[in-house]
Amino acid sequence: QLQLVESGGGLVQPGGSLRLSCAASGFILDSYAIGWFRQAPGKEREGVSCISSHGGSTNYVDSVKGRFTISRDNAKNTVYLQMNSLKPEDTAVYYCAAGLIGTSTILTTGLKPEKWPYWGQGTPVSVSS
Repeated sequence: QLQLVESGGGLVQPGGSLRLSCAASGFILDSYAIGWFRQAPGKEREGVSCISSHGGSTNYVDSVKGRFTISRDNAKNTVYLQMNSLKPEDTAVYYCAAGLIGTSTILTTGLKPEKWPYWGQGTPVSVSS
């Protein structure tokens, strides 16, 4: 059974950093693209970043460009989201998702949640002083 488990969330001050992990089990991660999404209270789920199965293509929402970095270690069946220079508006529950999604989709519509069939349960991130 395909399963995704997020970890690494928590409370951090503005300007701080966190690294989120998305661990996969029940399937071989290197066949799947992975996306990171977030949902703040009262808001719709938003695509943050995504990465192709081979790691060569990535996409980011404009609000996190230059601050967040997505990466993957297929040997560890894990994808990471390094978040630096965190802002209060980054506060949300962060989810990872997996899908058999091609590079062209990663680069164009990969940040749309409806493209992704498999989801984790989420990890909360709170940025506050």
